[in-house]
Amino acid sequence: MKSKTAFIAIVGCPNVGKSSLLNRMLGVKVAIVSSKPQTTRTKIMGVLTEDEVQLVFTDTPGYHKPHNKLGEKMYQAVGDSIGGVDACLFVTESKGDIKKGEAELIEKFKKLGVPVILAINKIDMLSDKSELLARIAQFAQLFDFEAVVPVCATSGEGVGELIDEMKKLSFESPHFFPDDTLTDQPERVLAAEIIREKILRLMDKEIPHGIAVSIEKMREREDAEILDIEATIYCERESHKGMVIGKKGAMLKKISTFARQDLESFFDIKVNLQTWVKVKEDWRNREGLIHNFGLD
Repeated sequence: MKSKTAFIAIVGCPNVGKSSLLNRMLGVKVAIVSSKPQTTRTKIMGVLTEDEVQLVFTDTPGYHKPHNKLGEKMYQAVGDSIGGVDACLFVTESKGDIKKGEAELIEKFKKLGVPVILAINKIDMLSDKSELLARIAQFAQLFDFEAVVPVCATSGEGVGELIDEMKKLSFESPHFFPDDTLTDQPERVLAAEIIREKILRLMDKEIPHGIAVSIEKMREREDAEILDIEATIYCERESHKGMVIGKKGAMLKKISTFARQDLESFFDIKVNLQTWVKVKEDWRNREGLIHNFGLD
């Protein structure tokens, strides 16, 4: 069999489950997941190789109008991704009206002439399956999709069918990555994202998105199977620093404990995690800091 490849951008509005779907397709967590919108900040690449076909995914930030320089970078990342792929996987929810951002994305698809598969996620939220038919009809009126596949990223329902549809869009080509590759993200980026996910999940509405994580040190000991990781959590305000640390350090300890468990599971090694909290005021509007955090 001759090898085939397709580069596919996963796009959609914030909080529709793009990262969850990517993780489900790969069978491993490479993108962080949170109930908060706009969790993904960078273009996370995932690679799925099955038999002769290699699908290379780009998980983009949620499509939304920017409010700061970081937002502008995220907005640009979506546009760049759509313009340089073989196809798009457009993810939406199973309920509600078509959002303004979704309509704008569809207009981009039309201009670029890129093939698009529509994945209608969160079908487990539907009590009446006839709602799904109405949802499909809504989108079918606006664009001629290659396929429409209802899925549930949390349970995996429909994901196999979705992968099969994407395979149809692959073309004869050598594989661009070794067949056992799962992501192109450096280990330090993945470690930082795992820690940031714990902050978003544990603090929920208390802390806004003005949090960044920088991995200062990541080294395996020569005399023992232990990975030492030193991370700094950056906040935009002094008041946020106190909240992240918590009373007598309780919140930071909880963040570090949950992060260490995930890090050990992901890297398959015992982890010694040390975390600090610092303030960098208004970093989301400072180009140099955005670059230093690897978010450009």
